[in-house]
Amino acid sequence: MSRLGLVGAFALAITCCTGFASPTHAANQWACIDQLTKLVPDRRRGAPGGSAVMRNVMALGGPARDAVLVREIMAGNMPAFMRELVPVSLSGRINGREVEITICVTPDYLAVGDETDFVRVPLGMSAAARLADELGFMLPTAHMVDLIYEQAEMRLPPEPMEPGAAMTTTRYFMQHNVTVTRQADHIGVYPAALVAGTKKDLVISERLRRQPNRVAIYGWHRNDGDPIQPLSLVHEAEYADYSHGVRLVSRIAFINGRPVSLAAVMQDPDIAGIVTGEEGQMYDVRSLLASLYQ
Repeated sequence: MSRLGLVGAFALAITCCTGFASPTHAANQWACIDQLTKLVPDRRRGAPGGSAVMRNVMALGGPARDAVLVREIMAGNMPAFMRELVPVSLSGRINGREVEITICVTPDYLAVGDETDFVRVPLGMSAAARLADELGFMLPTAHMVDLIYEQAEMRLPPEPMEPGAAMTTTRYFMQHNVTVTRQADHIGVYPAALVAGTKKDLVISERLRRQPNRVAIYGWHRNDGDPIQPLSLVHEAEYADYSHGVRLVSRIAFINGRPVSLAAVMQDPDIAGIVTGEEGQMYDVRSLLASLYQ
């Protein structure tokens, strides 16, 4: 099936979020099928490794750096394991019936390079939103970030760096990436394992409608499960520092094993709260995401 045919078929699978199929264990790896990443180009032969890309942007910052990183990732220059989406299960009850929703997320934060040489790359809000939207993804809600942390195979403790003006520099980005990689190697994290605890997430929130031109960040959970960063829109949209990460969430979710539009789930009054938490219903999330970069 073609890419558009697949996405179209999934979109037609839900006209509303009622009449679910019989419950299944939806959070199986098979649910997060390869087709969900078909809009991500294959990495071209000879593409530079992550270290080389970062050296090329060492003197850049803000939108200029974002433009280079987005261009590389949009061309498929990311490690292959980032295409192996991982299921995260959310559950609730509707009219006395148990509902299980599976979202499909990238196993780690967005990175540039290949499997042997990759660097996790913070981005400004507009760059992250554009990249997510054009590759067929969304950004998580704060509630999704909590659940991703709870269900992660590997939880790495936060290792903050010295605060200050250098936090937004490429040098800091690379230093923190070395720290995270060292942590992962120490406990034997394998490619495509769901990893959490290493960065704050860029998130989608209704607050972005009321406070445009801001970056929404949340998370960086401690070992006790509490986040260092409550939901914050303090910084302007182009701001990114070493502690920020971009985790992508597929537009397609699964309700009791049945493919549905995640955006439709997020605006359905009966089940939106399962995936959005305190946000409740979130209307036209695709348009909200697009508004962050258009």
